[in-house]
Amino acid sequence: MDGDVFGAGELRRRVLEAWAASPARFREDANAEEELALGGYRDRLVVELAQNAADAAARAGVPGRLRLTLRDGTLVAANTGAQLDAAGVESLATLRASAKRDEVGTVGRFGVGFAAVLTISDEPAVVSHGGGVRWSLAEARGLAAAVPGLAEELRRRDGHVPLLRLPFAAEGQAPAGYDTAVVLPLRDAAAHELATRLLDGVDDALLLALPGLAEVVVDTPEGERTLTRHEDGPYTVIGGRRWRVAAARGATDPALLADRPVEERRRPTWSVTWAVPVDAAGAPVRPATEPVVHAPTPTDEPLGLPALLIASFPLESTRRHTAPGPLTDFLLDQVADVYAELLRAWHPVEPGVIDLVPGPLGRGELDGALRARLLERLPGVPFLPSAGRDDDGEPHVLRPRDAEVAEGAGAATVEVLAELFPSLLPAGLERRTELRTLEVPRIPLGEIIDRLAGVERDPAWWRRLYDSLAGVDPDRLTGLPVPLADGRTTIGPRQVLLPLPDLAGADRLARLGLKVAHAEAAHPLLEKLGAVPATPRAVLTTPQVRAAVAASLDADEVWDEDDSTLDAEELADLVLGLVRDAGLAPGDEPWLGALALPDEDGEPAPAGELVYPGSAFAAVLRVGELPVCDAELAERWGEQTLTAAGVLAGFPLVRAADVVLDPDELDPRDSDYAEPDDAGLLDAVDVWCEDVLDQLPETPVPPVVTELLAVRDLDLVDDDRWPQALALLSRPPLRDALATPVRVLLPDGTAETVRPYTAWWLRGHPVLDGRRPAGLRAAGGDPLLAGLYEEADARGFDDPALLHALGVRTSAAALLDEPGGAAELLGRLADAELPVGPAQLHGLYTLLAELDPDEVTLPDDVRAVVDGRVRVVDAAGALVADAPDLLPLATGRALLPVRPTLAARLASVLDVGLLSDAVPAPAPAGGAVRAVPDGVRALLGARTPDSYTEHDELLVDGVELDWRFTGDGGLHAATLEGVAAGLAWAAGAWPRRFEVAALLEDPERTRELTVARWFD
Repeated sequence: MDGDVFGAGELRRRVLEAWAASPARFREDANAEEELALGGYRDRLVVELAQNAADAAARAGVPGRLRLTLRDGTLVAANTGAQLDAAGVESLATLRASAKRDEVGTVGRFGVGFAAVLTISDEPAVVSHGGGVRWSLAEARGLAAAVPGLAEELRRRDGHVPLLRLPFAAEGQAPAGYDTAVVLPLRDAAAHELATRLLDGVDDALLLALPGLAEVVVDTPEGERTLTRHEDGPYTVIGGRRWRVAAARGATDPALLADRPVEERRRPTWSVTWAVPVDAAGAPVRPATEPVVHAPTPTDEPLGLPALLIASFPLESTRRHTAPGPLTDFLLDQVADVYAELLRAWHPVEPGVIDLVPGPLGRGELDGALRARLLERLPGVPFLPSAGRDDDGEPHVLRPRDAEVAEGAGAATVEVLAELFPSLLPAGLERRTELRTLEVPRIPLGEIIDRLAGVERDPAWWRRLYDSLAGVDPDRLTGLPVPLADGRTTIGPRQVLLPLPDLAGADRLARLGLKVAHAEAAHPLLEKLGAVPATPRAVLTTPQVRAAVAASLDADEVWDEDDSTLDAEELADLVLGLVRDAGLAPGDEPWLGALALPDEDGEPAPAGELVYPGSAFAAVLRVGELPVCDAELAERWGEQTLTAAGVLAGFPLVRAADVVLDPDELDPRDSDYAEPDDAGLLDAVDVWCEDVLDQLPETPVPPVVTELLAVRDLDLVDDDRWPQALALLSRPPLRDALATPVRVLLPDGTAETVRPYTAWWLRGHPVLDGRRPAGLRAAGGDPLLAGLYEEADARGFDDPALLHALGVRTSAAALLDEPGGAAELLGRLADAELPVGPAQLHGLYTLLAELDPDEVTLPDDVRAVVDGRVRVVDAAGALVADAPDLLPLATGRALLPVRPTLAARLASVLDVGLLSDAVPAPAPAGGAVRAVPDGVRALLGARTPDSYTEHDELLVDGVELDWRFTGDGGLHAATLEGVAAGLAWAAGAWPRRFEVAALLEDPERTRELTVARWFD
């Protein structure tokens, strides 16, 4: 045939003869072509065309260029390189018989890729400058129909034949600048849509997978775009994207090809390429599409790494999946090795490289096998960036097995720590699953802090570290080292002092072993963690200073850890200076009383046992009771500083909490200095304790005083100087110790209040003009106590509350409010030597009547009025005077006067009878009933009786009475005054009786008396 330069007619003849000889061969060819076109190559058209172009360029030894043009319903793929020849045509028309079987460097291996054109075209053609070949479904169908025995098979296949097996000669040439062109008239709209989609999907991966291609141009109605490939240092640049590429190739051991087809065994080489997209800084970025394995064209094997893998894996017949076997296993090892080298050579080293570590799970069988191999290799590959930097400012490169993640540390902290620990990775990577996959250990920040023990760095470094740790949970930083001013380093900021500009005696503090932070390392974080600013008070209250003060009396020198010495005088100067600068007040730090200071003879004594010379306290003490502070020391430091250090210028206070009321535990101490807040320093405190326990219910365990405030050294006061001493005690804060009751907590959770120790002590001692306060009453006080108590000579000590606290009786009401007060008052009333008047007795019994009978101890004798005279009588014969009309019948009886409304209560309190019960005195019969005048009723109110019985003479038990009111029997009266008194008593208005008498005598005075009541 003219123009048939590639023998297409001969190829058709042989195929048709084969089909005629064996119709089964037709079915076999048809099935194979259909399987490829509709299965393995359904979306591989562009890749297969590009692969053929790359192979053509490789055979010709020229840069490969491919142009894909979609116009007017036709897709044209033009490429440079070797032109079409007879062997190529035979390969295209013969399934699985590639013409490239012995060529090295080409991609095509099976002779089946061209079948991809059938996905979009029924009339494909290939033309080059030396000739062309075409195929036609319609013509192939006509040829097949003429073959005997194929009619039925064609019917079953709806006229479809394996058209690539029947080539025809074609005319035409490739576009200018290209050597070969594949022309594909599109079958229909669906084919056009598929072609458009495949062209739109052309990207960098095509040039990376086919290194023989240097340029791909895609020309569609939407426009033209060009992808080119060139090298830029370590990067391969395709279009505007940069790639890090690592590759390896080599000869394949024939043993690995034993199970592969013959034509694969004739090509015993392997190749691996990894390509990772990177940004402008060289950091990896995710590919635009989900990665799959390329072998070298895309397969359906998923890849769990953000990279492009191109490797010469053996594929199964569909070319969609790798074929298992020794060759695949070998290539997986090579792929893992190349990937490890890719990471080893990665530069710049930065955290983004962690994205290239396999995830926790493989995405398929092949990916899982690759992942397992990578995780064997990567722990030993140095590719992770350290948080530390070398001299050039570049990060150190770490192997995962040598790296560590600082858990809970910020970026600034890690940066500082990395100067010591270059194994630390940058901050913020704790949750990266890739590092977990590599088994990079996560070290808690607290553990890393513990590693700093013994580290020596300059103070400025430590301050940078502290600054970076601001905001970290303090519990993680308890072991944080702190550089000290003396060159040492201590572990933990607690008990460390932060220096202040005006810190005095720093050298002496160091000699005491105090931990003062280096000034350049001082940071607010240390204070948050327990360090304290070195204020005078903070320094003063450190354990070292307290220990030195406590030991100052027992030794001439105080030794620190470095065996340097601080003698007692130096210690005193240091401590007193701190006391002065801290502005302490007496009692703020009671333990200072143990500080050894010189007395007037130059002998050391505890400050708490020295008296300030010329002080008010010194003036009230017996001579020689307490040593006086050295005069020169007093002049140098002054009263304020020395008294704050414990020297006594006034009575010392004892403040103790939770004091157990056990007399055996509270024995007064008269030797060895004790802390000023020791309750055992109080004179007779054990006796006070016993008295308190007597007032409280008996309990299985001792009660507890919640807070004890008491004045010490009362037993040292000169007897003649008690007025001055009491004046001192009347001033705060000593006054509180005298006047504030003590709260006692009982084992059952209830609480009682008792008399404070100071008041208890003063009550029992002759502190008021040589007399005990408990037997005295306040001068000019409650007249109800006149005659029962002697008057106290307080001489300036006249505060009623303090006098009451001392036991001086200020009022009868206050006396009765005290425990045992009623018994004391009744006892004094029973003393016939003590004068008491009737009105005074009336007022006292009125107060006693208000008491609870259960709280009053019944007396044997009582003070009563007998026939108008006050006498002491047997309580059994006493009667409460509860009815004024019965008094004429009470001759010789002992009467207890009281307010009428409280008569019954007094009888109950003292367990005595009522006069009305002892003398019933029934009213006599007879008499005339009289109506009570309206003016009297208006005066006396609603309780006024409507009438009364008038008698000419009222005799009861032979005694003549003015009136008698019996309640149920009404009012009986014999005189006008009797009527007035009876009506006032009956109406409960006894004070109105004289007004009633005036009205009864002269009813015209009603208006006058009404106006007068305006002023009641």
